[in-house]
Amino acid sequence: MNFFSTNKQSVKATFREAVLNGQPSDKGLYFPEIIPAIPPDFWRDFKKKTKAQIAFEVIKPYVGDDIPDEIVLQICAETVNFDFPLVKITENISTLELFHGATLAFKDVGARFMSRCLQYFSREKSEKTIVIAATSGDTGGAVANGFFDVEGVEVVILYPQGKVSRVQELQLTTLGKNISALEVNGTFDDCQTLAKTALADEDLKRKVFLTSANSINVARWLPQQFYYFYALQRWEDDENAPVISVPSGNFGNVCAGILAHVSGLPVSKFIAATNANDVIPNFFQRGKMEIKSSIATLSNAMDVGNPSNFVRILEIFDNDFINLKEKLEALSVSDEITAQTMREVFEKYNYILDPHGAVGFYALENYLHKNPDKKGFFLETAHPIKFDSVENITGTCGAIPEAIEDLFSRPKQSVKIRANYEDLREILLQKI
Repeated sequence: MNFFSTNKQSVKATFREAVLNGQPSDKGLYFPEIIPAIPPDFWRDFKKKTKAQIAFEVIKPYVGDDIPDEIVLQICAETVNFDFPLVKITENISTLELFHGATLAFKDVGARFMSRCLQYFSREKSEKTIVIAATSGDTGGAVANGFFDVEGVEVVILYPQGKVSRVQELQLTTLGKNISALEVNGTFDDCQTLAKTALADEDLKRKVFLTSANSINVARWLPQQFYYFYALQRWEDDENAPVISVPSGNFGNVCAGILAHVSGLPVSKFIAATNANDVIPNFFQRGKMEIKSSIATLSNAMDVGNPSNFVRILEIFDNDFINLKEKLEALSVSDEITAQTMREVFEKYNYILDPHGAVGFYALENYLHKNPDKKGFFLETAHPIKFDSVENITGTCGAIPEAIEDLFSRPKQSVKIRANYEDLREILLQKI
């Protein structure tokens, strides 16, 4: 499998090259040259297959011969060694809980898979690898945990100062060792711009080996397909494909779901549920992309004004706007409606939503109200404990998971920087 750049200016790359490069030199995103079709025999005994076997069969065409099959299977087994329950909330709405991993967020899957791929590839290199990641919330903790204490790999995480929750910040700032957390005086978009600028700095790359751990990296993006297949394993309506509502910020998650669907996963409709950062809903209404500065909301991990992965969605549909709208809808949900949804779902169904899941629930409920013959599920992307607003809104955030209990006693380790590339560059050069 080769990968080309969405900007069409860089040379094609193998899976190994795409993972190690992170981003093409023309500042596009890597995209598979061919979207593999799920073979018919994949569905035989599908509901009896292990999570690791499904993950292996889904990802193998993308990896090709760059990693031996037995290593890929081992990587998949380590990536998905926790549960992905599909929980029924109403007669027509279920939720796919993606918060049962190490850092209680869906990004554990991509971060684990990528860290193990990069560890395998790094054995062939003599120089140290630096992994850079921008986070609006959960990416930082997942990347920090996935790469913690990995030999030969340094991790630099950029996060917007004062714009992530207390638990999210502790997860990425309390590990130390090979994990460095940088508090940026700016927004997530500033953090993402800094990371992309570093990845495109050819002079810097001659001095240090640098790659990305954001969903711009194919090893972070592609394995997000796995849990859509796990949901289908537990989907009880064999006659009708589900409607899937995905809380969306940088659009890597919903893009992975659409990729799985194009490969053969049965899905009736995708809904990209956004918060007040409504660039994509506006694009669907007007047919014109107008990038905005990001706005701080309750669902902070989705506070993205320039969703970089949407270009991959356009690539899947060959930039055909009509076909895109047939498969994907986008809806913006305000903080007021988000909080109201959290309260109502807890009062009616005794289910605690985090703010991102609440956005997904509302968008799905809104769609099913117009299409009463459909059923679906939304992605609950992070545990409610990770968000300071949940207890304020619902009166509870549920039982505190063991993974969180000892965080509060650990000292925070971070460095404050301006949203200035020279500040970041100096820090990266010090790690050589």
